[in-house]
Amino acid sequence: MRQYELMYILKSDLEEEAVTSIMEKFKGIVEQYNGEIVDLDKWGKRRLAYEIEDYKDGLYILMHYKGTSEISNELDRLLKINESVLRHIIIREDEK
Repeated sequence: MRQYELMYILKSDLEEEAVTSIMEKFKGIVEQYNGEIVDLDKWGKRRLAYEIEDYKDGLYILMHYKGTSEISNELDRLLKINESVLRHIIIREDEK
């Protein structure tokens, strides 16, 4: 299994329950495909470099996980269709 880093930005006006639900959903996808969550970190609200959909702030979430490319493809698909996600990026980390 390879190590990946997923960073996604949620809309800043979401309630805490909705944020937790979204984080658990994406964590569950990794576990469903037999991946392993290495680290899940909620950075909180930060100023965006430029406005996205009239939002000046966003909630940043960082997740490190081990898994296959199948997990990354499924996460990418779900992140694209989730209306609460402003931006996301998945990076495969090189072995050190």
